[in-house]
Amino acid sequence: MKPMAAPDFPPGLEWLNVDRPLSVRDLSGRIVLLSFVTFTCANCMRLAPEIRQLKEKYPDLVIVEVHSPGFESGAVGGNFRETVRRAGADHPVAIDRDRLLWQAFGVRDWPTFVLIDPGGNVVGKTAGEGLYGRLNPKIDRMAKEFEQRGLLEKGRLQSGTVPETAREESLYRPGKVAADNAQMRLFISDSGHHRIIVADVSGKIVETIGSGAAGNTDGPFDEAAFYLPGGLAFDEEAGILYIADTGNHTIRMVSWTERRVTTIAGTGLSAPSAGVAGPGTEVALNAPWDLELLGGHLYVAMTGANQVWRMDLATHKIEPYAGSGREALVDGPLEEAAFARPTGIVTDGEVLFIADSGASAIRRIKRGMVETRIGHSPEDFGDLDTIARMARIHHPMGIAYREGSLYIADTHNHKIKQFDPDTDWVLTRVGSGERGDRDGLSGDARLNEPNGLVYFAGLWYIADTGNHAVRVYDPVRHVVSTLNLWK
Repeated sequence: MKPMAAPDFPPGLEWLNVDRPLSVRDLSGRIVLLSFVTFTCANCMRLAPEIRQLKEKYPDLVIVEVHSPGFESGAVGGNFRETVRRAGADHPVAIDRDRLLWQAFGVRDWPTFVLIDPGGNVVGKTAGEGLYGRLNPKIDRMAKEFEQRGLLEKGRLQSGTVPETAREESLYRPGKVAADNAQMRLFISDSGHHRIIVADVSGKIVETIGSGAAGNTDGPFDEAAFYLPGGLAFDEEAGILYIADTGNHTIRMVSWTERRVTTIAGTGLSAPSAGVAGPGTEVALNAPWDLELLGGHLYVAMTGANQVWRMDLATHKIEPYAGSGREALVDGPLEEAAFARPTGIVTDGEVLFIADSGASAIRRIKRGMVETRIGHSPEDFGDLDTIARMARIHHPMGIAYREGSLYIADTHNHKIKQFDPDTDWVLTRVGSGERGDRDGLSGDARLNEPNGLVYFAGLWYIADTGNHAVRVYDPVRHVVSTLNLWK
């Protein structure tokens, strides 16, 4: 695009991680990337590894995040300072409540990225996959040109404040949970803090896996780095924890004997298409969201590819297993069926069940066929407890199995529902249906976008993502409480 002078930042913006409102003049001599995103945008998450690559290659690059509350969920819309603190953002953040910056820079949707050169000119606006490939040559040329002219400022932007940081025992948008029943350990994907929390039944944190800094680094527990880790699968026989490192488009393995994190699948960048089989670390993945173990394989709900994949744990070969890659609700043979952003996967020991969030459906994979058990079409969702073929759910993100029943994180209904495949009945077990944060009797309790859940030590542990908490449901007393994590 033809360079044009960047409009100045309008007055009235709320700024975080800086000691005063910024202006375009303050950034003179800097290469600036305006990132119009939200804290809850899945597409923004998918592009984040490419932004991180740019930051690593160009440490002098200034990132300014721009958020508009009108596009945030109720989970974060009212308290951005707390959200930034929990997320650990270390760059300037502008809260554009009236969308003034959107209008000034002609932004219509998120994620959108605007590149400003050291002379204060807008030289690019882009979005979508392949962001690094498009921006990297432009930034490289600008850096060389302005450095030769003596017009490039180097070093970190001095903000005058220390970025907000999270308390060690706090959670930010926890995504999934898993359990080690032998050693009585609960694993929590502290997704927004880019780490895995290991706690006992009392909530005491006994281990933290990951430095907490967003990244893609293998190594010892305290040095390894994740980006928005999600699904967890624990192999009790082998003592291995598998992690769907969603933001990095990789699958990671935790060895307890070596106390080390290792990447076993994914290249670190999202696959541009449905993908093909190959050795794990040579195959690009696309937003692996949840994991399940069955018969020597690790099955993956591959959200970005609208597929289910599987990895042979003996050889680490990974391949598409079910789904054509087309985003739809279509039953049939494995290669012809279609999913719509699957985000949960579980087995009863024989067959696989999928929480197909984009279709508001529960799918089953049995004897080479994909079947829909709950759901009708991506546009046909709701909240109705009845027999499965008539029941309605809304954007289910997680699924678990216990004693013949499926338990569903009915995310946008803010409920946990039970589905008995034998009787075909779907019933609400937890949640009033109103978004909120309230303990008490299960029918009166309020959740906020629950995601993952696991049965552990006689109780259900629920990743209550929007409340930044783990909730505990006692199925005997029918009471919901909140897990208090402590060191």
